[in-house]
Formats: sequence, structure tokens, C-alpha cells
Amino acid sequence: MSEALRLTRLYKTFGTTIAVDHIDLAVPAGSFFGLVGPNGAGKTTSLSMAVGLLRPDAGTATVFDIDVWADPLRAKTLIGVLPDGMSMPERLTGRELLTYMGLLRGLPAGTVAERADELLAVLELADAQHRLVIDYSAGMRKKIGLAVALLHAPRLLVLDEPFEAVDPVSASTIRTILQRFVASGGAVVLSSHVMALVEQLCSHVAVITRGRVVAAGPVDLVRGATSLEEAFVHIVGGRTGGGEGLSWLAS
Repeated sequence: MSEALRLTRLYKTFGTTIAVDHIDLAVPAGSFFGLVGPNGAGKTTSLSMAVGLLRPDAGTATVFDIDVWADPLRAKTLIGVLPDGMSMPERLTGRELLTYMGLLRGLPAGTVAERADELLAVLELADAQHRLVIDYSAGMRKKIGLAVALLHAPRLLVLDEPFEAVDPVSASTIRTILQRFVASGGAVVLSSHVMALVEQLCSHVAVITRGRVVAAGPVDLVRGATSLEEAFVHIVGGRTGGGEGLSWLAS
């Protein structure tokens, strides 16, 4: 099976802190790939380097065998990105944002207009298309961000917490869109803290902790006979708390 994304010995430090410690990871084409890990494990840093938003100190990232840092223009035509907390031109309306981003990518104006119509309708943003993005709710920002990521018909989607702050109806719509994308031959890399969501959606999963990949493979293999959440706690060596102390909270 060909690879949609490969990270090879990817390494990044911030001062004396090692954020990503020589990560090796392969995402098969046509897969729905989950990336999970504790807070501060290096997930967002790894994905930022993988899509060309943050330069690695060492190592390589390739998208369908194209080096993201050696040939960024070719690589980025194949990638749709929804970063967590993505900044966007907030003084544009939803419609204007899609038009601006589509033309910036070099798409014909007619194509941009047609795709914007479809994306706004499917993501239930048509009624808000003429409102400024600064007035959008957190969930609406996620949806317009996903629309931007899909607009140029990428082959790989890299999504950081795409369901955060999204209502259940919209979340169901997004799941359907992503499943159709994978079924048509695309690949999705999804970072999330919601294990049940990853377990439900993803065919493959990787667990990152302390900047390293400590488990990776098909979901059934990684979780074994337990749930993914139980396997995750065991793999990262975590200990659930909350059962002791705080006696003053009891009535």
C-alpha cells in the first residue's frame, strides 16, 4: 500500500525541551489515521512539521513521496489542513474567505464559486455566509476552517481536533464527509483527545508520548482486547486520579 504521509526521524526542540524526538510514522493511502497522546506529547508539533507550518530541526516529511520541505509548492497542493486554533482573516465573511483562499490557491473563479456553494450548504453555513468570520461561534469557525481545507480537493487531510466545539448534528455531517473522502481514495490524519471518536472513525492509530511514537498500527491491533482508552492509559503509563482528596467538595 502506498503512503499518504511519512515522517522519518522528525526532530524538534524548543530551547532545552525536546518536543518531537526522532519520530518515524507512516500513514497508508486510503486510511483514516488517528493520532492520540497526552497533552504536551508532541502531536501538534509533529503535524505542524508534517504539513509545512513548522520547520523541523532534523528529519523529513513526505506527502505521496513529495518532500514537504524540499518541494513545498507541490506538496501543499495535496494537503488540506485544519490546525487547532487556526487564525484566519476575521474581517472577511465566510463566503469571502472561501473565495479569497480559493483564488490564492490558483483555482478558477468559477470553480471556487461552485465549490464554495456546495461546502457552505453541506456544512450548514449558507445562512451565515455573509457574516464576518469574527462573529462566528467556535463551532462555526471549525466548519469554515474545514471548508477551506477541502476547497482545493486535496488528497490528504490533516485535522487537529476537528470536532471540538461542534454540535452533534454538524459532527455527524463532518464524519460523513470525511468517510466519503477516505472511501474515494483520500487519507485523513485526525488528532483528537476523544478516544471513543478515534475508535469509531479510524482504521489506524498511533500513540505519541514524550515526543515519541510508542505504538502504531491498525486500531484493533493497538487496543487489543480492551477499549482504545484503556489501552491508551496502559501504553502511556498514566494513572487515572480524582478518587482521593478534595473532601471539602462532599456535601
